[in-house]
Amino acid sequence: MAVDTIPETAVSPRPIAPTRRQQIKLFRIYNHYRLVVSLVLLGLLFVDPENFYNRFRLLEYYQAGVAGYLSLNAFIALAILAGFRPSHRHITISILLDILVMHGLLFTSTGITNGLANLVIVSVAAGNILTPSRMGTFYAALAAICSLGISGWAVLALNEPADDIVRAGSLGILYFAAAFILQNISIRMMRSEALASSRAKSIAELEKINQQIIQRMRTGILVLDRYGSIRLANAAAEELLSGATDNGHTHPEHLMSLPQALKLGLEDWLNDPRKRIEPFQPSPTAHFLQVNFTQLDEDRGDQILVFIEDMSKVTQQAQQMKLASLGRLTAGIAHEIRNPLGAISHAAQLMEESTHLDQGDHQMLDIIRRHSRRVNGIIENVLDLSRRRAANPDLLEIGPWLREFREDFLQTRDNKTTHISLEIHPDLPPARFDKSQIEQVMVNLCDNGLRYSQQRIGEPRISLHADVTADGERAYVDVRDFGPGIKAEDRSSIFEPFFTTDKSGTGLGLYLARELCEANQAHLSLVEDDQPGCCFRITFAHPGRMI
Repeated sequence: MAVDTIPETAVSPRPIAPTRRQQIKLFRIYNHYRLVVSLVLLGLLFVDPENFYNRFRLLEYYQAGVAGYLSLNAFIALAILAGFRPSHRHITISILLDILVMHGLLFTSTGITNGLANLVIVSVAAGNILTPSRMGTFYAALAAICSLGISGWAVLALNEPADDIVRAGSLGILYFAAAFILQNISIRMMRSEALASSRAKSIAELEKINQQIIQRMRTGILVLDRYGSIRLANAAAEELLSGATDNGHTHPEHLMSLPQALKLGLEDWLNDPRKRIEPFQPSPTAHFLQVNFTQLDEDRGDQILVFIEDMSKVTQQAQQMKLASLGRLTAGIAHEIRNPLGAISHAAQLMEESTHLDQGDHQMLDIIRRHSRRVNGIIENVLDLSRRRAANPDLLEIGPWLREFREDFLQTRDNKTTHISLEIHPDLPPARFDKSQIEQVMVNLCDNGLRYSQQRIGEPRISLHADVTADGERAYVDVRDFGPGIKAEDRSSIFEPFFTTDKSGTGLGLYLARELCEANQAHLSLVEDDQPGCCFRITFAHPGRMI
């Protein structure tokens, strides 16, 4: 699983500016503030006009400045509303204009003693928030110089008291204090936000990696509540449990409910958490599954984590170990068995040439030859299992491959008497498998099907059907014959080694076929339905989730 760590280089050590989106958002808010201020200034001209006429130095210029300031802010607001995205340069010019316009209004009104001087502090503060860099210090310096210039001009030209210079100096100190404090606060906030953003991005990446790992795991994982409702299911869980409806024609996007056997297992575990749940099959064509439950939250216990294991893998490993030992044993004694077996077969051939044999003797010789071939076949099959090579899967389209297989197989049979019908779904997903190994499985199933169909209906006939599983992501192939079928008591044993209902068979054909399917992460099963004969299904693995 992925380790939850944050790279040291993920966070920039010195973020000096807000992000582009933050800048635009903050500037939009600041422009709304400027628009309100300009409207208030314009409104004050009409509230007490006589007072303005008596006190203001250059009233006409002041009125023109207020009207121009309102027009500028209104134009910028309309441009932003229309989708204009101001750049860093536009923001800088806007702050500089604000400082200059405010001091122009101070100059044309009553000077530095006017309350408009307090609005300059807001402009300097906004500039340091929007551009927390050396430019913010320049805003404070420009504002301080303009304030000192206005107060100095008033003292020299208008004989104003020198207190205005002291007030201008105090305002300059406030400008620089606001600049330094807000720069420090803004940088700290942006560093914190950058760190949070970086960690959120890292967590999102880790979550994505973990999601990919969980989805590609071959162990099924479910998250349930205490009532059995599914909160989360990975792809393997859907694939293992969807076998419960693989005969249907629906295409569920997710598992909607638990199989009945799993519900009963959950109830038993809730009653006794120490109890081990017995393996179960979601459907007759599905694998045996082993489930384990655990609580996600020990204190609350409202969510339950379920691990679903495919028991066929454990069974396959045990059988492989058994067959490996059997193969070594067979390889060791094959020579010793074949020598006397060859002598028995040769003696039977010589005896058959004798002219002194009656009908009973010929029957006995036939038994000797038949069972000699059977013993030799058993040895060959076990040796083949012990020498089986690893699968080399390729991504193939099922439809073209199945048509090609049918043509090749018919060439090995009597085309005039052998009938193989073929039905292929038009939208089959591809499958990944070793072509030669699956063809060996298909040959085995087709040979068996033709033989049993011949016994029951008098002609070798089978049907091949390729379709899509209920989850819509995997393909399967059915091989159906028209023979006598398999007895109910034998259905659970047909894939076991050396089990056979045919006196001439070795009992290893279906076992070898299932082993080859499992080597390709496919599954061979017997479909139990009301149709005549037998139907064997090869369900291929999801091509994107094979490991």
